[in-house]
Amino acid sequence: MDEMTWEFVLRIFVAALLGGAIGLEREYRAKEAGFRTHFLVALGSALFMIVSAYGFEGALSTPEHRWDVSRVAAQVVSGIGFIGAGTIIFQKNENAVRGLTTAAGLWVTAAIGLACGGGLYALSITSTILVLVGLEAFNFILHKFDKHRNAS
Repeated sequence: MDEMTWEFVLRIFVAALLGGAIGLEREYRAKEAGFRTHFLVALGSALFMIVSAYGFEGALSTPEHRWDVSRVAAQVVSGIGFIGAGTIIFQKNENAVRGLTTAAGLWVTAAIGLACGGGLYALSITSTILVLVGLEAFNFILHKFDKHRNAS
């Protein structure tokens, strides 16, 4: 395999690891989408980005027909919105909406995968760390509020 192929393999590998890290946190919290889902969303997004940016290099290109690599990335965002919508549930008896954080997690995991596919490793890793910090901080704050509410 040539050097570029190894770079692509690295991109999808890093995407899968970062998506998997977010998925592990979701799995630990017993949420709707866990390790496998986040792993696959990140890997798939990275692969779509690579194919979009490099998969059509040999295709005929003329001034009238130009390839737009951002079009596939835009469709990934739409597709993930569809998957995320499937995780959102309104529970009428509790008057509560569940799954919004999971849907948002899938959305940002797809963005991380797209960034990895584009070779933006530092941005992808930083985003993953921020997602994990945000999820844990949110959980910590909710736990504190629950303790405060129960003490009242």
